[in-house]
Amino acid sequence: MPLGAAKAALLGASGGAAGMTAFGGIITQYEDSGTTYRVHTFRGDGKFVVSAGAADVDYLIVAGGGGSSGFGAGGGAGGVQTGTGVAVSAGTYTIVVGEGGEENQTVDAEDSTALGVTADFGGGGGPSGTAGQDGGSGGGGAGNTSQAGGAGTGSQGNAGGTGSSGAAGGGGGGYGAVGTAGSGTTGGNGGNGATGYGIGATTPVYAGGGGGAGSGTDGTGGTGGGGDGDSKGPVPNTGGGAGGVWNGGDYIGATGIVIIRYEVAA
Repeated sequence: MPLGAAKAALLGASGGAAGMTAFGGIITQYEDSGTTYRVHTFRGDGKFVVSAGAADVDYLIVAGGGGSSGFGAGGGAGGVQTGTGVAVSAGTYTIVVGEGGEENQTVDAEDSTALGVTADFGGGGGPSGTAGQDGGSGGGGAGNTSQAGGAGTGSQGNAGGTGSSGAAGGGGGGYGAVGTAGSGTTGGNGGNGATGYGIGATTPVYAGGGGGAGSGTDGTGGTGGGGDGDSKGPVPNTGGGAGGVWNGGDYIGATGIVIIRYEVAA
């Protein structure tokens, strides 16, 4: 029996207060302020299967984070979509969890999709002489020619920061804030992410932008998994953007995540 199905059986797959039986993902259960929630967490592609009944669910969908640039630009965070009270009934719902982008935008990050809703991939950091890529949150601009950061997509994220002609890349945008511009030889910081649903009562932070790298000082990644400049990259399954690299290789953005939760009987 698959792990997700086994956990569902242990947690009482006959359904909860809403009268719904569902499987798929990593299943956990917790109580918060007197309400008991069941949570299905997808760290990769999968299926959310409602075998019987119906319920209103909440969701968090985070796309893959953008990759970084060898000219200091940090990757933008993956876009974030949230919803509450969404009706689901018996059926199979395909879940797609986007991978992070790679190598100067030569491989884009991927969208995440669930329940008919799509979160847009994070924009990659700008290669030499190039602006940051638009995305859920925009990538930082290249630092060798003072390029602009990419734009974010509506409420899914924010813009990346401008690179500095003094040899520092802009920080990637985050879900909660814009990336800052590079200044002189100091890379811009990645924009901070924001809190969302987790596997328990705590609320993790997701979708931080990657910090820009500079020929002097590197920027820091945004809260929510963004990679620091010249670091090994972002935190997995946060949708964080990759930290920029100055005159070196590139880092890969973080894979996204999908979380679906609903109320059940205690």
